[in-house]
Amino acid sequence: MSSVFETQKTIREILLKIVESHSLEQLNTIPQGFSNNIIWNAAHCLAAQQTLVYKLSGLPAMVSEDFILKYRKGTKPEGDVSQEEVDEIKSFLLSTFEKTKNDFESGLFVDYNEYTTSMGFTLRNVQDALDFNNYHEGIHTGIIMSIRKLVE
Repeated sequence: MSSVFETQKTIREILLKIVESHSLEQLNTIPQGFSNNIIWNAAHCLAAQQTLVYKLSGLPAMVSEDFILKYRKGTKPEGDVSQEEVDEIKSFLLSTFEKTKNDFESGLFVDYNEYTTSMGFTLRNVQDALDFNNYHEGIHTGIIMSIRKLVE
């Protein structure tokens, strides 16, 4: 397994462990000074990965368009997430990783629509997207770790 996938697997396992070890109330709590919560950040990682890797490659996402619209860049929690939605997010954390890895290894990613991120990174191909995605998920994992200390 290439290092980009080893890194993403580790990030996703950390996110899953954090989500599983917090109550629904803790997951939905937005601490003072923050604009979002643990579960929004985890779901945002999924929405961003699906957009950066699949949609920009011209391929269908594994999550719904509504999910992407709810958690994409520039959004924030619009109310509490239900336990059912938390369970869906938990299942997506590993299933989207596994499918992306398999799709990459089978050569599914051919085309890519070049995209410059809000941080100024220009993604020219799926490898760039996978690399940037790990950086992005790392940032949000750090935010989650800060929030976690304030909701426990």
